[in-house]
Amino acid sequence: MAGPKIDEIGPWSEVKLDILKRYAVEYSKILSNQKNPSFFHVYIDAFAGAGFHLSETTGEMVLGSPLNALLVRPPFREYHLIDLDGDKIAGLDRFIGERKDVFLHKGNCNQVLLRDVFPKVLREDFRRGLCLLDPYGLTLDWNVIQKAGQMQSLDIFINFPIYDININVLHRDPKTVLPLHIERMNTYWGDKSWREVAYEKSPGLFGDMEEKVTNRRFAEAFRERLKKIAGFKKVPQPLPMRNSRNSVVYYLFFASHKNTAENIVKYIFDTFGKH
Repeated sequence: MAGPKIDEIGPWSEVKLDILKRYAVEYSKILSNQKNPSFFHVYIDAFAGAGFHLSETTGEMVLGSPLNALLVRPPFREYHLIDLDGDKIAGLDRFIGERKDVFLHKGNCNQVLLRDVFPKVLREDFRRGLCLLDPYGLTLDWNVIQKAGQMQSLDIFINFPIYDININVLHRDPKTVLPLHIERMNTYWGDKSWREVAYEKSPGLFGDMEEKVTNRRFAEAFRERLKKIAGFKKVPQPLPMRNSRNSVVYYLFFASHKNTAENIVKYIFDTFGKH
């Protein structure tokens, strides 16, 4: 039987995996030591993949985020791993084996999270969760992000896929963008307001011209949405993840309601941002 397709990842993805692993360790340590009340803390991976990757740099196998999470000590109380690809879920199942604390979900994470997973991490039940929302492109639904913010029980990492956005959505001439990509952007952003912040008018020879804002400004507008619309109290500046040509592939965002969480992530982002 053929196994799942193993994704090849660049150095920036290996950096991201290190960041997630570092935060997961600190998060689990803090939640495990919390008493009176004690908390039931879970790990959620919305795009879990096959569990491991192939390094573009070394050609060696690299553990993916779900398997890194399973190695965290002290352990999370529960793990929810989601993927749309049945082969990848089957591969995870074979690799992990029978564990009562691991739940594998085959399906669209936008539906699975809202229907099956988030209801298990309610604040009033003294449950907390670390949720990784790391799509390859514009496949995430804003409703998931907003619900996570409203629940006040989740810390989330989000991939803001600026490369996909630039290639497919933010064209110099907005009329050339396919309706499919406009709809994807609307779904990820939550409404059509991205158009208002994506372009700015500048005077030209034949009247005002529309120019795309910088990546940084567009990412900052998304950061404001995480705070003002989704309601996360703590959203530090995202970390730009760059490829070998120094182009930003995506911005790694973190959102939480806790000062301690923000301080830990700022320290980790600063550490990796200096590399």
